[in-house]
Amino acid sequence: MKISVAQTKPVKGDIGSNIDHHKKIIELAVSYEADMIVFPELSITGYEPELAKDLATDKDDKRFDDFQKISDNKHITIGVGMPTNSGTGIHISMIFFKPNKPRQVYSKQYLHSDEEPYFINGDRQVFLTNGSHKIAPAICYELSIPEHSENAFNNEANIYMVSVAKTKSGVEKAIETLSAIAKKYSMTVLLSNSIGASDNFIAAGKSSIWNNKGSLLAQLDDANEGLLIFDTESHEIIAKNLS
Repeated sequence: MKISVAQTKPVKGDIGSNIDHHKKIIELAVSYEADMIVFPELSITGYEPELAKDLATDKDDKRFDDFQKISDNKHITIGVGMPTNSGTGIHISMIFFKPNKPRQVYSKQYLHSDEEPYFINGDRQVFLTNGSHKIAPAICYELSIPEHSENAFNNEANIYMVSVAKTKSGVEKAIETLSAIAKKYSMTVLLSNSIGASDNFIAAGKSSIWNNKGSLLAQLDDANEGLLIFDTESHEIIAKNLS
């Protein structure tokens, strides 16, 4: 399996522009025969809590149909970040487009206190499968909640896929935590972070991949868009700077 993480610089609140940019990055991943690509937290809108209520939608939004078509035609699973509506509030979600299958949504279960005025908690973990691989998505603050990664392990996940929007200090702490998670649970761990202005901070990239011993295999820089692709069988890494 070839699994990839994108590092992007979203345009604040501009869903159309961000979708177009996602499609270009997905095309690049497809050219390297990636089976899966995942983007940063709230990648379609940017991490903008104050805008989330007005921008939120659902997985069946027609604007996302191109993602499903690409998934079906190119046999790639695509995970994008989007605020989604529920009957009681707004979720921070990842929408997954799987080849010729229904769309799947994972909503962040553990919110940081700063997010609570704008969002509500998701109520369950979801998993994705590809051959012998079971993938547990995680969104930002959740990586610092031990119960989250423990639950992934207890459900026999062997890949922990984390989407974030983090500052320089935040991503440095996340790197230490994720290395420890990979080693403790013998899971491959991937991190997708954004760059540029988000909400009231600057996201600082350093999207990364660790093997199941906790060793860092690859890492992007803190200032440029990019793509990491990891072959789970050969352990080959492809790193592309997009800037």
